[in-house]
Amino acid sequence: MLPACGFLEYVAKPINQQAVIQKFESKSPDSEQFKQYLIYNNYKPSSFPITQWGLDDLTYCSLFFHPSLDVVRAQWRAAQASEATSASRPLPTLSGNYGKGNNANEDISPYTYSLSIDIPIETANKRNIRIENAQHLSESVKLEIAQTAWNLRAQVATTYNELLLNQTQLNLLSTERSYRQEIVDLYQKRHDLGLASKIELSHAKLLLQATIAELNSLQQNKVVLIANLAGNLGLPLSRVEQMNLSLPIHGEEVTAKIQQILTSDIQSKALLNRLDLRIALERYAMAEAKLKLEIAKQYPDIKISPSYTYEFGNKVWSLGLSSLMTFINKNKFAIAEANQLREVEAAQFESLQSRIINEASAIRAKLTQAQQSLADNTKLFAQQQENTKRMLSLFSAGEIDRLELTMAKLEELISAKNLAIANFNVHTSINNLENTLQHPLNIQSEQSFQPNSIDAASTY
Repeated sequence: MLPACGFLEYVAKPINQQAVIQKFESKSPDSEQFKQYLIYNNYKPSSFPITQWGLDDLTYCSLFFHPSLDVVRAQWRAAQASEATSASRPLPTLSGNYGKGNNANEDISPYTYSLSIDIPIETANKRNIRIENAQHLSESVKLEIAQTAWNLRAQVATTYNELLLNQTQLNLLSTERSYRQEIVDLYQKRHDLGLASKIELSHAKLLLQATIAELNSLQQNKVVLIANLAGNLGLPLSRVEQMNLSLPIHGEEVTAKIQQILTSDIQSKALLNRLDLRIALERYAMAEAKLKLEIAKQYPDIKISPSYTYEFGNKVWSLGLSSLMTFINKNKFAIAEANQLREVEAAQFESLQSRIINEASAIRAKLTQAQQSLADNTKLFAQQQENTKRMLSLFSAGEIDRLELTMAKLEELISAKNLAIANFNVHTSINNLENTLQHPLNIQSEQSFQPNSIDAASTY
């Protein structure tokens, strides 16, 4: 028991900036700890090393490596510590004094001393109300961990889809540049033979320059997107540059899943899953606890003070009782303030709930529109493919020249560009719907992101 009675000593813990930099540079998605984390989240050992990184793989990577989760976890531990603090009872106080007179009256003792103990007693269940408030605060901060994790997933999903679109557009623009160059060469030959005007040649060159400029812009944007993805994952840029992204699933499976989503009750799912709604409920419960505490403060705490006094030879025992005179104003101003705070939290909850309902309705309409656009562009692309096949047959038969064939290929490529944008808009709408529901819809890949990964990341 003697060590338990000892005092804690201050231990300095300075921040070593160089060590922090080294820790960041050493982060790697190939580390053994990260593999164990993925295995905990139902990955098979045979799936390592990961050669194609999908959205869920990147999400787990962000949950494991991003430092923002460490911040909210530290805040949660601080909130848990406040629970223990709120449960503490007020400690008794010990006081004493000593005095000596000038002994003018020699028949009494010149000495005087006293010893008293003040024992505070809380009334009206104030301690339990403080504990309740601290518990709601702790739960609110715990939900902030999940909210931060979901925000990371949303950021990763946005950058992931932008990178996939960027890569698709780069491939298509590279092919378009080849077609544009071929068209310029054909017009140049025709111009040299007097079969094409200078205006036609200049127009073809301008289109080639525009394609090259767009291609250069996309290449520069790719560097920025990779850097953004590295920031969202919490990994060094050099590590992310080595990661190959896998394409999300397309086609009938996505269409069927979207139809299933659109026929479900999106509003109910959003109201049940939204973390910010649950955090708002905890804040309202904290306001309730604060109001209960202020009402309880109408009843004054009591302080019992037994004491012993030796005064000039007399021995005096006494018992004191003290309390604040709260019955004068009955704490009505603090109660009114706490009551208004509760009204504010109730209004904020209602406003948030209404906004979520409106968001769910809007995202349903956007997803329907994106799905229709995808279907239209898929149909147009199929028609362009058939047209290209027909033009190839005509070219083989000598009925058209190479310029007409190249133009047909270019039309198919432009249709492919429109289809890529339509696919991007569909997956963006799906991600927006997931953010509205704050729940994964398991469309992007076969591996499903699970909420238990949020807590598991802190284990490793």
